[in-house]
Amino acid sequence: MKPYKEMFDMPRNTETTGKKAATAASKTLRSGTASKSAKSAAGSALAQSKTTKESSAKAASAASSTLKTKSAPKAAKSAAASTLTQRRDKKGR
Repeated sequence: MKPYKEMFDMPRNTETTGKKAATAASKTLRSGTASKSAKSAAGSALAQSKTTKESSAKAASAASSTLKTKSAPKAAKSAAASTLTQRRDKKGR
């Protein structure tokens, strides 16, 4: 476990979802054919359009699945990429 001080010295997330990614996320959420993981990632991206909060591990996993899916629409992949951008890696970066 990291010392207490180090836990708060880690860089904070300064990323937010941009307008284009938010539009793509909205399109994905309204889609009748988007997968559950694509909609989860899109929901996370949209929820972070006006905040610098981090993506959860569950949302990051859904985003990763969406990006790996060859048949995922471009809008879903855009929203998923935005979700992953807002997640720090395990090393705290």
